[in-house]
Amino acid sequence: MKKIVLPFAALCLFALCSCTKSNKTIIRMQHIEEGVSSPTSIDELKDAISKYEERVADIQLANGQIGIWHKILATRYLDKKMYGEAMKSFQKALEYYPDNQNLYYYVGLCAGYMSHASMDFDADGYSEKRENYLKLSEDAYLRAIEIEPRYARALYGISVLYVFELGEDEKAIPYLEKLLTIETKNIDAMFVLARAYYMNYEFDKAIGMYDKIISLTKSPERKAEAEANREVVQNAAFSN
Repeated sequence: MKKIVLPFAALCLFALCSCTKSNKTIIRMQHIEEGVSSPTSIDELKDAISKYEERVADIQLANGQIGIWHKILATRYLDKKMYGEAMKSFQKALEYYPDNQNLYYYVGLCAGYMSHASMDFDADGYSEKRENYLKLSEDAYLRAIEIEPRYARALYGISVLYVFELGEDEKAIPYLEKLLTIETKNIDAMFVLARAYYMNYEFDKAIGMYDKIISLTKSPERKAEAEANREVVQNAAFSN
């Protein structure tokens, strides 16, 4: 049996007609479901508006739930340290919740981790992909802070990024100082701030921060670390 071959134009026309018919069918089905056809009177129009408002509310609820599921999926990936997939899901969730500071924080976190996986395979001393991930991480943290200026995790995240990834220690200092007005006993933040002070030759402030850690921490290991770092800073101060 010979196969029937339709000309391309005929196929396009068939597809267009099918699409039009499909759209008309959907609209007709909506009218049947809602009991609304072509309202004309005031009462009919009011009734039609009410019914379609309920439909819109259902769609909004469904969209909200999809956003939540993307976030849940992202956290599952994050738990498994699948940072690339987690970042994609957090970005999808942002399409539904574009003003959620937590989502931006997690995008920043995942992008930071992904920068570590972007190796210099060309061995030319530069990885554009790594730089792009670091820029995305910075932008995401800053957006989270813009939405919620006292968001402690984002303040810490952007500071770690500046100190340990971008080498821009001076930029981290105001964020860490602000963080320590919110979480006054955050030992991790104190260590990062002390390092930022040291890298900026603010030796007295660095020594003072290590002294504070030594007085606050209950961990013998962290106390020993702070004491060793304090000695390094003190020696640097004496040599200048």
